[in-house]
Amino acid sequence: MKYTRVLFMFRGSVFAGILLVFFSVLTSGQSTDIGEQVVKGPSEGPALSGPDRARVQTSTTKAQNEPSFGHISGTILDPTGAVTVGATVQVTSTQTSLSEQTVSGNNGQFSFSRVPSGPFQLTITAPGFANQTFSGELQSGQTFLVPAIVLPVATAQTEVRVGVPTVEVAEAQIKEQEKQRVLSFIPNFYVTYDHDAAPLNARQKFELAWKTAIDPVTLAGVGFYAGLEQAGDRYPEYGQGLQGYAKRYGSGYADTVSGIFVGNAILPSLLKQDPRYFYKGTGTTKSRLLYAVASSVICKGDNKRWQPNYSFILGSIAVGGISNLYVPAAERDGAGLIFQNALIRIGQGSLGGILQEFVLPRLTPRLRHHNNPDTSEP
Repeated sequence: MKYTRVLFMFRGSVFAGILLVFFSVLTSGQSTDIGEQVVKGPSEGPALSGPDRARVQTSTTKAQNEPSFGHISGTILDPTGAVTVGATVQVTSTQTSLSEQTVSGNNGQFSFSRVPSGPFQLTITAPGFANQTFSGELQSGQTFLVPAIVLPVATAQTEVRVGVPTVEVAEAQIKEQEKQRVLSFIPNFYVTYDHDAAPLNARQKFELAWKTAIDPVTLAGVGFYAGLEQAGDRYPEYGQGLQGYAKRYGSGYADTVSGIFVGNAILPSLLKQDPRYFYKGTGTTKSRLLYAVASSVICKGDNKRWQPNYSFILGSIAVGGISNLYVPAAERDGAGLIFQNALIRIGQGSLGGILQEFVLPRLTPRLRHHNNPDTSEP
């Protein structure tokens, strides 16, 4: 009985204690989760449970990750201080992928809104003005007023090509050609060792023909050939003695001059062809030989392109026809002889090309200074 009363009193005290705790919780407005103790200081707000605390932390993280923005504006001026309308302004950010552009208005102003904070760069372009750039750093919520940007006038760049006119280049090349003499005395003016020689104009073609026609070696050569003809009594109608020699000399010089001027000056000027031989000097012996043989029927035009040598072919025919006018009547033999002599002249031209390609350069002292294996001294 005694033990029963003690147990009852113990149970009553425990029950009373539980009621006391429950009553104090209700009166303080706090809730307690099982297995979790919330500690609250005297100056703190109400404690948050696990779900509420997670929602608050998520909102705070989002707020920290969202970029902050600012505003940029400015004015574009020209060197006189007047506003520049229609200038293109581009803003770029070094930390984001921002790249926007706008155009300055009637008052020369421009603006960008919602520009991410951080370093930025402005690039200003306008027709007739040099490009300008401006760099700055924008703070969150800041309205950045760019100092007035003055666009300098673009510097005009003019490309000037300084060159010598073609006619002057050709003139200088002719002067060099007129110094070319085989064995130091025989004129060899109608060959050029420059693969890209400047084309000759009509005046230069006639000047070169005249130089060749009046050269002392040309006059002496005609005289020597006339002496051979007199010694062989060719054209007996001319007779002998000084008078016969003069007739033979005149006939021979007429052939020479007509051949020089018709084939090397008149027709090349009309047909725009170059009367010179263009020395090859490279390649196999066979290719050079074929090139030299073809020189009497193929030539360079004034446009520097290869073409049929109409000037030399027609000139050879014309010279035969002209010579048929003043030789003794008994020596005239119609068109057949004219074309026969033309073919002989063309063949002589091919032979001359072979000599120019393989022989004459070695016999021309002045050419030994050129950097060419075929013209240099061994």
